[in-house]
Amino acid sequence: MTRFFRSPQATPYLLLLPAIAVILAVVLVPLLVSLWTSFTGYNLTKPATLFQWVGLRNYQRVLASSDFWWAFGRTVLFITIALNLELLLGLGLALLVNKITWGQRTLRTIMMFPMMFSPILVGFQFKYLFNDAVGLVNNALFDLGLIREPIAWLVDPILANFAIIFAEVWMSTSVFAILLLAGLMALPKEPLEAARVDGCNPWQVFRHITLPFLMPFIYIAMTIRSLDVARAYDMVRIMTNGGPAGRTELLWTLMTRTGYQNSQMGMANAMGYVSIILSIAFTVFYYRKLTQARTFMGGAQ
Repeated sequence: MTRFFRSPQATPYLLLLPAIAVILAVVLVPLLVSLWTSFTGYNLTKPATLFQWVGLRNYQRVLASSDFWWAFGRTVLFITIALNLELLLGLGLALLVNKITWGQRTLRTIMMFPMMFSPILVGFQFKYLFNDAVGLVNNALFDLGLIREPIAWLVDPILANFAIIFAEVWMSTSVFAILLLAGLMALPKEPLEAARVDGCNPWQVFRHITLPFLMPFIYIAMTIRSLDVARAYDMVRIMTNGGPAGRTELLWTLMTRTGYQNSQMGMANAMGYVSIILSIAFTVFYYRKLTQARTFMGGAQ
């Protein structure tokens, strides 16, 4: 063993050792502790309950909880709508910016502005915009003569979910736009020119050449964003705090309320591990689609 550490082959491992130690301390230890507490009746106000083993009781309660399944369903719906809107808008932006020959670098920089804001700041911004009394949205609708009474955007359950999705799409569409623009810039020009020579119209060129080439980039963006949206908390916490009456409660806001407000940390961690299934499902789905897209592109070449 001593001879190995003195050999040149051990140098990379020795250099990585500090990083590995930090990862173990920052990631692995809290992960193991949270996994342990999910099998205990841990209550923040009663530290001794950290060692109160209850087995699968927390998981049974989570799976039998209607609040959890409502939050789970809303989270899936939230991810589905937000990702598809971000994809469509991001693809449109990328196609438009790719057509510009002058000032494209400036536009790319401007497109990145929304993603530079923290979700908390975006939450406060849109909470003010959709405020029923002093919000800019209602004031604009009043000035245009479209409404006569203020709309309670953040009080009505359907409108509140719409407002949160709108804020999420505004902040994160640029992620799709930047990634898809990179794909468009890497697209070889020869197939496009050959298609035009053969008489293909712009839609045919996009459908059969541009879009298949962009599919790997689309699935990479989908994978990244699905993990982010599944962990949505800050924006919902600021804009509605899960209300009204829990109608905008998502998984992470429910876990936070259970763990920190109700002090049921064991139950909250059990919710977290059950909800990991959602993230794994989206990741596996988009990874398979990414592999299929790469295989298709390899076969097409």
